[in-house]
Amino acid sequence: MTSRRSQLQEDTYFRVLRMLQDNPDMTQREIAEKLGISTSGLNYCLKALIDKGWVKVHNFSQSKNKFGYIYALTPQGIAEKALLAGRFLKRKMMEYEQLQSEIEALKLEMSSPGGDAQKAQNA
Repeated sequence: MTSRRSQLQEDTYFRVLRMLQDNPDMTQREIAEKLGISTSGLNYCLKALIDKGWVKVHNFSQSKNKFGYIYALTPQGIAEKALLAGRFLKRKMMEYEQLQSEIEALKLEMSSPGGDAQKAQNA
């Protein structure tokens, strides 16, 4: 079983890859804001994705815009994104099922005689 930290890292990789595939010309600041992480954290993540060979950076040095970069997923990056998507979906489905169970248990607890709802009404 993977650690919580590695799952979070994997989730971040997946989300970044998904954003870059849909919008390769997004700036690091835009991606970081959408993901709710720091720009430096995103920069660290992008460097890791580039080092893994999942993302390539194209710099438009002729551009007057200093943010003239396009991030392109490599064929390996596209394949890894698909694998990450499967694991991400599996984890989220498990979290969803656990949350559903917890909600049902709370509903039963609140509606049962002597439950918290009854105690609150009688107080």
